Amino acid sequence: MTKNMGKKDRDLRLIAAGILILAGIVTNTWWLTLIGLFPLTTSAIGFCPAYVPFNISTNKENEA
Repeated sequence: MTKNMGKKDRDLRLIAAGILILAGIVTNTWWLTLIGLFPLTTSAIGFCPAYVPFNISTNKENEA
């Protein structure tokens, strides 16, 4: 599993995950918190499975 996410992509997903998870906790909405786990997980591992079928990579290290 090669990393296909760059630093900016990972940072944006981490921010989005934090907002979704916090909103889910504040509003007591379990599904919103659950949705926030996807960007949190992909940000943590640096791999997005949705990018694979389209051959997308925002990781500059893989382009060299």
